[in-house]
Amino acid sequence: MGPHSGGASRNKKANEVLLVDDDDGVRKVMLKVLTRAGLKVEPVSRAAEALELLKRGRRFECIVTDLMMPEMDGLQLLRFVRQLDLDVPIVVVTGRPTLESAVTAMEHGGFRYLTKPVDNQRLIEVVQEAATQYRISVLKRKALEICEAGGWLLQDVEDLEPRFDRALEQLWIAYQPIVTWPGQKVFGYEALVRSLDPDLPTPGMLFDAAERLGRVQDLGERIRDAVAENAATAPPDALVFANVHALDLTNDRLYERDSALAKIADRVVLEVTERASLHRIDDLKDRIRALRDLGYRIAVDDLGAGYSGLSSFSQLEPDVVKLDMSLIRDIDGSSSKASLVRSMISVCKQDLGVRVVCEGVETVGERDTLARVGADLLQGYLFAKPDRGFRNDASIFATRPT
Repeated sequence: MGPHSGGASRNKKANEVLLVDDDDGVRKVMLKVLTRAGLKVEPVSRAAEALELLKRGRRFECIVTDLMMPEMDGLQLLRFVRQLDLDVPIVVVTGRPTLESAVTAMEHGGFRYLTKPVDNQRLIEVVQEAATQYRISVLKRKALEICEAGGWLLQDVEDLEPRFDRALEQLWIAYQPIVTWPGQKVFGYEALVRSLDPDLPTPGMLFDAAERLGRVQDLGERIRDAVAENAATAPPDALVFANVHALDLTNDRLYERDSALAKIADRVVLEVTERASLHRIDDLKDRIRALRDLGYRIAVDDLGAGYSGLSSFSQLEPDVVKLDMSLIRDIDGSSSKASLVRSMISVCKQDLGVRVVCEGVETVGERDTLARVGADLLQGYLFAKPDRGFRNDASIFATRPT
């Protein structure tokens, strides 16, 4: 029997969190923190105990595991869990963070990599986010099974189609600047899709509808055409980051030299999203090579947030990577997080020749700490929120604290 999921419907204990830590003191503190937050927690002291529970059919919405444990460590547990359950999010916690262990954890489907001591509120937020993702992934898998079996109700699709068309007609693009610091120059702008339609206003809702209708490529083409049109008013020395759904890589129009976006390809960075779908794409490396031949650069985002960022690294060989905001948040108060980010930046920039953008910068403390660990490209609300048009250097930095 292969890896499975969807146990929530068969097991009333699917809302539990499995906590694995051989340190009695740490385990008791985490148990108290998570229990007080309203979560139901199953604590165990050894990875082997956790694995035995899973083998007996217990289902959890999140697993929180220590990294350094005797007999079987957290990474070994992670590998075994993935043979039993593809969906359950696994949060790895360690007092000895290293770039190697972080990469390994993410490559094997880790959800978050946290360093001890973990802030109580941060632990709660990550576990709750993981549980939410688990429920969504289970629902999506069930929906896909129903869809592939021809089970979608015809009237549901017929109702969604006109709403999706209306949303496409009211589609617009917001732009958030990526800046150099301390150089105080705009390096580029990330294009973020929006719609004025009240039914499907957000990127997530738009792409969910597109996937259900089999129209991801329609949405992708509309976004790229809008970005190409808007780019005429962008500063000529700034790059434009355009998100491309993994399934869009199979669209032949993306590779047409006379397309509107291809005409400005030397100014465009294609940021590949939904990378969990990359395994469905044949000759992926050839396709990426063809995009580079057109002049595009390639980026991956959310590095450090999950397996997809790291596992797709070798497949896409990106020119730019974006560090996930979970690594950036409160970095000025965490020496271990700062050390990890410093290592990641060093490997990317010096060993791989890859530019690094730090997302989610919201405070002066985060900005200054990032500058100290070697980051030079920053993006976040501290500088500007996504908005219509392209804000220039003067308007961005005139009101920014120094």
